[in-house]
Amino acid sequence: MGLRERFARLKETLRHKWMYRRSAAPGQNPAGQGAAGWSKSRFNVQRFKERGWLRGTLIGIAVFFLLYYTLGALLIHTVEDDLDFAPSTESMTEGGSHAVAMSAALITREVDDHRWTANDPFFMPSAVLDNMPNFQKGMISALGRFAFELTDQLGRQRGSSQADADLSNAAGLLQYPAETWIWDPKVSLWPRASAESQYRDARRALLNYNKRLAAGTAVFDRRSDNLLAALDRIALDIGSSSAALDKAVNEPALLLDFDADDQFYNVKGQLYAYYLVLKALRQDFPQIIAERGLDDPWEQMLASFRKAAALDPWVVTNGAPDGVLVPNHLAAQGFYLLRARTQLREITNILLK
Repeated sequence: MGLRERFARLKETLRHKWMYRRSAAPGQNPAGQGAAGWSKSRFNVQRFKERGWLRGTLIGIAVFFLLYYTLGALLIHTVEDDLDFAPSTESMTEGGSHAVAMSAALITREVDDHRWTANDPFFMPSAVLDNMPNFQKGMISALGRFAFELTDQLGRQRGSSQADADLSNAAGLLQYPAETWIWDPKVSLWPRASAESQYRDARRALLNYNKRLAAGTAVFDRRSDNLLAALDRIALDIGSSSAALDKAVNEPALLLDFDADDQFYNVKGQLYAYYLVLKALRQDFPQIIAERGLDDPWEQMLASFRKAAALDPWVVTNGAPDGVLVPNHLAAQGFYLLRARTQLREITNILLK
């Protein structure tokens, strides 16, 4: 048989196969499966559809995820604004600084006792939370600012002495971005330090400093100008927050403002942390406060911080400042914030004299 005859025979065979498949009726088994097997397969698929297994499975998955995120978020959600919070015996060292012990205790509570939620990935139920993460970020922001003041003023003798290594380390670690998780493919394929691990290191540095202070190998300079500098830095920081509140209040929402609660709880966390730190600083500087007659002004200033930190509306709204039906919780918070800042300035003015 010649080459031409071979190609002609192959062409005829392919033509017959193509015509056979084209003429096959819809629903016919093209793979040559037996009539009984093909009919049984179609029956199983039909029975599966009739019983609604697919729909039931999809509904079950949806209900599972709804309960997982809803109940999980409710169990994790904690905005602890306990105004009588005090450091544990583990955080407090006799002879150490009360303000440093308070800072370390707050870090322990938010990172370990509760859960650091600001960097939780999407598969964690706390990823849907926003009030708790913003409250925690506001607290860490305030503690980070105070750590800078410890490094620059309180933890050294005058400006010419060397900064304390533990305080400098803690101040740097508390500036670590709060949203950083252990892995972010957008940044690197390799794991990295999470925010909570950095904050735990900052806490250890603060506790180590307090131990050295109690042992007499570290410095906590209890001078009036150091106290003045610390109060000035706090006043500047909450002044920045008042500007953020003012911007939000100038853009009121008719009913719901999904950014208002983020701003409210961030400032709430900041004011709450500063309230407890200032309360502890009063114990660190009892002699200066008594000599300058600051007991009453200090108590009034703490009362304003306390009222601002205690605000806890069921739903945060950002209505018009002169509205009747929808209140403006940001404006109320801003009022107490500015009152506390004014009283801080009154105290610093007395310290200047």
